[in-house]
Amino acid sequence: MSKIIDISQEVFSCNIFPGDPSPSKRSLLSIKKGDVCNLTYFSMCAHNGTHIDVPFHFIEDGKTVEQMPLDTFVGDCFVARHNGDVTAKDAENIMKKARDAGAPERILIAGKATVTAGAARIFADAGIKLLGNESQTVGPEGGPMQVHLTLLGADVVLLEGIVLENVDEGRCFLSAAPLNLGGCDGAPCRAYIIK
Repeated sequence: MSKIIDISQEVFSCNIFPGDPSPSKRSLLSIKKGDVCNLTYFSMCAHNGTHIDVPFHFIEDGKTVEQMPLDTFVGDCFVARHNGDVTAKDAENIMKKARDAGAPERILIAGKATVTAGAARIFADAGIKLLGNESQTVGPEGGPMQVHLTLLGADVVLLEGIVLENVDEGRCFLSAAPLNLGGCDGAPCRAYIIK
């Protein structure tokens, strides 16, 4: 029997990349106050909580959210467990496991992992569609640009801020379709996997 596992952060209590604005909400209408319905207004950065990055995030003429095909975000994936820097050798090992499992197009890295420039090149050269991780950025927090340029430059979408603490290593099915935010560099998503 299949099991659905939510791997998304709750938006209003989510992790925030340093310097990004925090999500906020307010009630425009309230049944308790005598209004006909409840109506919420909210604002947030496209990169708060669980979200995707598309090429336009770091590349001026890169693809925007609505230009990415949906099969980038939905399909078989491989969850790899790793802590610390993901080196080029680590990336090669992850890709071998993913190919052996029959799920080499979407890679999710569980743990406190930082993708290095060398690993980014291995993933980009492997032709993957999506790379996900638990941090709010795939590369080093203090300098994520090179890793982003390498991956986004190869049209590899990044799925950042996922929650994989209860997910074992191995193949599963991923759904992480973003909101259809035309012209944007990223978008929040409700990501889940099916084991």
